[in-house]
Amino acid sequence: MAGETTRELHRVAHLYYVQQMTMEAIARDLSTSRSTVSRLIERARQLGIVTIQVHTPSDLDPQIHRALAQRFGVAMHVVPIPRGLNDIDTHDRVCAAAASLLPRFFSSGQNLGLAWGSTTNTISQHLGSHPLVRAQVVQLSGAGSATGVDFANDIMHRFGTAFSADLQHFPVPAFFDNPEAKKIMWRERSVSRILALHTQLDVALFGIGSPRAEVPSKVYRQDYLDKSDYDGLVQSGVVGDIATVFFRADGSTNDIPLNARSTGPSFDVLRRTPRRICVLSGKSKLLALRGALAAGLISDLIIDEVSAEWLTRSLG
Repeated sequence: MAGETTRELHRVAHLYYVQQMTMEAIARDLSTSRSTVSRLIERARQLGIVTIQVHTPSDLDPQIHRALAQRFGVAMHVVPIPRGLNDIDTHDRVCAAAASLLPRFFSSGQNLGLAWGSTTNTISQHLGSHPLVRAQVVQLSGAGSATGVDFANDIMHRFGTAFSADLQHFPVPAFFDNPEAKKIMWRERSVSRILALHTQLDVALFGIGSPRAEVPSKVYRQDYLDKSDYDGLVQSGVVGDIATVFFRADGSTNDIPLNARSTGPSFDVLRRTPRRICVLSGKSKLLALRGALAAGLISDLIIDEVSAEWLTRSLG
């Protein structure tokens, strides 16, 4: 790696400090020696790429940043990933990076809206201790099903422990059996209090669910949806969901029957949150990601570099 570029220095620094890989593991990934990795890490420190945190330099694949920033107004956080890494390991590395980046965005006195799912579950397992004061973690959608409540509660608990934050659970099903039951429940005082908090978020953190994902989205592989629900999603042209609200490739949500029974915040509500962090890995979710970008739901995107490059190419 003679004559290394700023991008190469950032890659090594990110792998070492953010993804917490050993020098030996980085050397294997990059097909180089441990001594070379050590030298690059030291060089990254000397140039100021690494201080206390790993800083993404402005020339880290500028075409990706420029194309997405100009078209969607999104801040990119691209996670270096070795070519050929499988989807599960890529997902884990992106989530580890997200766990490391999150303390930059979530501060004392703030409310964090959290969408339960496979992505936030993995992020929660990588969180370190970052105690805050008067911070809250607010559940964005219900999780009630035979298995969903414990899964969502575990995620909430890990986030609350990591940030010393108060937890605001949303004690409703993921999907009601009919829209009328939802309307009645929405008038209950305990539920309306959480709905009000959804409009007072400072940060929202979510993945994107997709029936096409290589790492299966939780809502599509548990007992939340039956065959008629799936058929309705197909007929409506659904490509993904955020916090159990389903959308099409153009970002629209209207006239999707299941949304009348789902419990996540409407996209109008979600867009009011100043910082909306989406964490995504894998090319199989790119169609859903494009829909979420078209809907204006994302302010910050944490994504693996292979998927980011594919996304940029797909924009023409």
